[in-house]
Amino acid sequence: DDEQTNFSDRFFDYWPGLIEDEFNLKTGKINSWKQWLNLFSKQRGIFDTPVILLIDEFDKLHTQLINLLVSLFREMYLKRNNYYLHGLALIGVRSVLGVDNKSGSPFNVQRSIHIENLTFDEVKEMFDQYQKESGQQIEPDVIETLYHEIQGQPGLIGWFGELLTEKYNREPHKAIDIEMWNHVYLSACEIEHNNTVQNMIGKARSEYKSNIINLFTDSNIHFSFRYDWCNYMYMHGLIGYKLLKKGKQTYYTCIFSSPFIQACLYSAFVGDIKDNQERSTLALDPLDSLEDVTSGSTLNLPALLNRYKDYLVRLKEKGLNPWQDQPRRKRDYHLTEAVGHFHLYHWLQMALGIESSISPEFPTGNGKVDLHIIYEGKKGIIEVKSFTNLKASIRARKQAAAYAKQTAYPDVTIAMFAPFTDENVLKQLSVSETIDGIDVHLVVIG
Repeated sequence: DDEQTNFSDRFFDYWPGLIEDEFNLKTGKINSWKQWLNLFSKQRGIFDTPVILLIDEFDKLHTQLINLLVSLFREMYLKRNNYYLHGLALIGVRSVLGVDNKSGSPFNVQRSIHIENLTFDEVKEMFDQYQKESGQQIEPDVIETLYHEIQGQPGLIGWFGELLTEKYNREPHKAIDIEMWNHVYLSACEIEHNNTVQNMIGKARSEYKSNIINLFTDSNIHFSFRYDWCNYMYMHGLIGYKLLKKGKQTYYTCIFSSPFIQACLYSAFVGDIKDNQERSTLALDPLDSLEDVTSGSTLNLPALLNRYKDYLVRLKEKGLNPWQDQPRRKRDYHLTEAVGHFHLYHWLQMALGIESSISPEFPTGNGKVDLHIIYEGKKGIIEVKSFTNLKASIRARKQAAAYAKQTAYPDVTIAMFAPFTDENVLKQLSVSETIDGIDVHLVVIG
């Protein structure tokens, strides 16, 4: 068809220059796939010795082009005595041998090699070599934090290494410390472009966006390569899996591939909310000074969340939809309540302004987002979750108390988004109690 012809023409235009640059050989103008195939022919081709071809980022080609090329590679394999193509490696962030081809893989002999993430010892060895060669010290907690945030993803480890030791290393006579790491990490999240990260964000906005969004709030999402979305997101480096044991039951659950990727996706989804946000409705009443929020030793976050609920009511009264263009549950076409997590973060930024610090943290790799808030010198923490059932909400309160105690907070507030709007039920579920010396407040938002 016309689209396939267009892809082919662009490929034919690009290929001669690539061959000339890499092999110093002239191909002449290519007008057809038969002519391209003949380049590797022993009788009519441009090579006089066997060729091993490695094509990096092969999966960035359009699916139709991938299918065409691998079919031709298969033809050369079947008639290998007639061609100089001795070996072939197709390199990419996902499997390309038939994953997107509805007729299956064109190869009957193949080996797909998965590049494992680097171990901590391997990452440490890389930076030890740098310290030995450069004489510049890197504090151990920098390497430990880097590994924790990136989980050994080779490309991102190399990228952060470049940022730390080159671009942001303005005083090489000083040690690279955690303060410098924090600056580099913020820059990587906000202002440094990385093709791998941008590609992942683009894939997260695909038809499986709702699956990724739910992973922020649900820690028990089953992982299997038999699920299309799991296979797709794993192959693109967005998610991984871990083994979970509950009593006699054992199964694999989905996790984000790394805290850094999770943070980048969170920021991207918040950005989607901002793009669709109607600006004429104020986050707070014009005369609201938030006095009751800041009057105690810590922030009164239940009072703040009640203002968020009021804001949602004002939007509804104006006929405005804060969830426009966001994923919805297929079973009833209601909002996927997980989207509310990103909207709440955006509202907090509007309500508290630039004087505040609102930092999302992802302590478990899935199912849990904590918003650490500092405003007018007072601190507070909101744990954002989705409502599933009453027992789960009781369990969530106990877990929140344990987490607050671990992080030295005297109290913790849970913002729990629910897939229903009955105000009486929401009020009954919203409770405050003291658990193991920690004041726990649950605010259910419909």
